[in-house]
Amino acid sequence: MSEIFEDYYREILDENGKIADIELSYDDSFNFAYDVMDRLAKEYPEERALVHKTAEGKRTVFTFADIKRLSDRTVVMLSKLRITKGDAVLLLLKRRYEFWISILALHKLGAVAVPTSHMVSAEDIRERVKLSGAKAVICVNADDICFKVEKALEGLDVVQLVAGNPYKDKHSFDRLFAESVGSFTRVQTKVTDEMLYYFTSGTNGAPKAVIHDFSYPLAHIYTAKNWHGVKKGGLHLTVADSGWAKSAWGKLYGQWFMGSAIMVYDYEQFYAGDMLKLIESEQITTFCAPPTIYKYFVREDLSKYDLNNLCYVTTAGEPMPAEVSKKFTDMTGMVIREGFGQTETALQICTSTADTQANGSIGFASPLYDIRLVDESGNEVAEGEVGEIVIVPKKNMAPIGIFKGYLGDKTLYDEIWAGGVYHTRDKAKMDKNGAFYFVGRNDDVIKSSGYRIGPSEVEDILMRHPAVFECAVTAYPSKNRGSLVKASVILSEDYKPDSKLATELQEYVKKRAAIYKYPRIVKFVNDLPRTTTGKISRAKIREADYRDVNF
Repeated sequence: MSEIFEDYYREILDENGKIADIELSYDDSFNFAYDVMDRLAKEYPEERALVHKTAEGKRTVFTFADIKRLSDRTVVMLSKLRITKGDAVLLLLKRRYEFWISILALHKLGAVAVPTSHMVSAEDIRERVKLSGAKAVICVNADDICFKVEKALEGLDVVQLVAGNPYKDKHSFDRLFAESVGSFTRVQTKVTDEMLYYFTSGTNGAPKAVIHDFSYPLAHIYTAKNWHGVKKGGLHLTVADSGWAKSAWGKLYGQWFMGSAIMVYDYEQFYAGDMLKLIESEQITTFCAPPTIYKYFVREDLSKYDLNNLCYVTTAGEPMPAEVSKKFTDMTGMVIREGFGQTETALQICTSTADTQANGSIGFASPLYDIRLVDESGNEVAEGEVGEIVIVPKKNMAPIGIFKGYLGDKTLYDEIWAGGVYHTRDKAKMDKNGAFYFVGRNDDVIKSSGYRIGPSEVEDILMRHPAVFECAVTAYPSKNRGSLVKASVILSEDYKPDSKLATELQEYVKKRAAIYKYPRIVKFVNDLPRTTTGKISRAKIREADYRDVNF
């Protein structure tokens, strides 16, 4: 019997046995929830699909049969609330298991799921509800989430459905679920129908809603198989909130396509030791996390933990400091393989399980895409030169996994596709072997005295200094130079901020990079501004600096 993913996915190898291209085949009616999850429930009903563990130690294992039963019942429940095909529903469920059964139920209904971070404000929720036309918000009664949702929905005819403990007079997920007995017939969907809205923060302006259709899950077979390295029967852990697109990459589609189980660790506050104990006790086989997690890991005595079940570890989301990567490898023997993509896309670039991780590289182009580096005129740049990462459609067909639009903003979507290519607005360099090296967002690149400086390079150098735990390098406005290089630095334990240390950090960079790249301004901070997905927001640092400067 062939594995399910093989019915949709075929790798075409070159003369050296490397993947040159990928063929995807699927019907116009493809729907992941029916065609993959329900089939897994039929063929492997008793195999584990999801392992959910709370910080308090409560552990629940869901089989594929469980997932089908629970998602089907959720379909009946949502139907009673008059959620139908095409309706949008916001999901603010943190890492509650209800997220997985709810999103699959929405797929089965042909509705549009809008995963949302619990860190957004009531105003943010209201904007998302209005733009998406949401008919309901499913939220967990934790922190002040229910209060924010209630405030956001004032005056709107939108259902608030609460998971966990009841909240005031709002609909209870548990109670309605228990009452929802019945059956339903498969809702007919098209692969081009809208399936997901992900709100993403740009470098300026309000967050935009990215639209993905029902073909999107297919693009993540490569993500799980060739980057994460998941195997049937394995247990994969990606550290990501359910409101982030990273959950779709690592906690949903590709892993289940491959027949792997998904580990969900439902914690409130991150402690490196607790996460490492989880990896040990649950015998995690593949792991993915943003660089910050690894920064905390290497501060632990990793020899105290049995990580022998781990086969592959990966990272994405922001540049991985070379020093952290090296320390982790020295301590564990495992190489952290990097990857790159966007909310608007699937995985674009990575070091696959068949490749060798080049120091400081985000990897090689995914065979799903024709990726090139171009200058401002759209011409390809020479080897080693900085260019914008763009995706050129193969055979004049829209690449799979690339979003189909920004909700209500065709103008911006047309700008992204200017010249018939997809513009990532991210900068990189490529070496003679085809390995890409991330430089920064277009708006993050610092222009100082005629030089163009990639912040990631300077950050990587600073991270090698033992005093630096985390940092962000940005442009600071200057009358004479255009911009100055500024470093905002969070210090490691046992280091105190003073002018002597600031000078030491400047000299440290001068010795390891071109003189014009050293930070002329070093500011010690206790925290760095972040997006709702946890990434450091250089844009917010720049905005604050520009407000404070008067020329």
